[in-house]
Amino acid sequence: MKKRFLLILALLPLLAFTAAHKFYVSATDIEYNEENRSLQIISYVFVDDLEKLLKTRYSEELFLLKEGEHESADQYVEKYFRDKLKISVDGNPRQFSYIGKEYDKDQLLVYLEVEQVEPFRKISVENGVLTDLFPEQKNVVKVENKGKIKSLLLSRNELRGTLNFSK
Repeated sequence: MKKRFLLILALLPLLAFTAAHKFYVSATDIEYNEENRSLQIISYVFVDDLEKLLKTRYSEELFLLKEGEHESADQYVEKYFRDKLKISVDGNPRQFSYIGKEYDKDQLLVYLEVEQVEPFRKISVENGVLTDLFPEQKNVVKVENKGKIKSLLLSRNELRGTLNFSK
C-alpha cells in the first residue's frame, strides 16, 4: 500500500503537467487546381486561439461564435491572414482572395484562393499565424501539386519555407 501511494505521489506532477499542457498547432492545405489555374487554400485554426489573438490585437469585443459572432469577424480574420500568410510562386509574391470561413466544432476553417497560377516548380510559404501570441505555435503547411504532396513545419523561429516540385 505504501509503495503504491509513493508511486502515485511521484507520478502526480507528471500527470498534472500533461493534463494542463496545451498544444498550439494549425494546419494549412494548399492544393494546385490545374484546371482552374488556382491555389485553393484551407487553413485550420482553433477558434479559441484565434479569438484570443484577435481580441488582443484588434478588439476586446470580438467573438468568434457560430451564434453571436462579432459583425466584423470576417474583416478581422481576413486582415490577420493577409498580415501573417504570404505565398510566392516561382519567386513571385502572390495575393490571395479571402473566400470565407466556417466553424467545425472547435476549429475555424479559413478559405483562401490565389487565382491565375501557371504550373509551377517552387512555392514559398510564410505562415506566422498565431506565432505572435503563442511562442510554441507550430504551423503545418501541406502543398499538393500534380499529384505530389510535400509539407513544411513552420514555427516562430522559422516562419518561411520553400518546396521544390521540379524533382
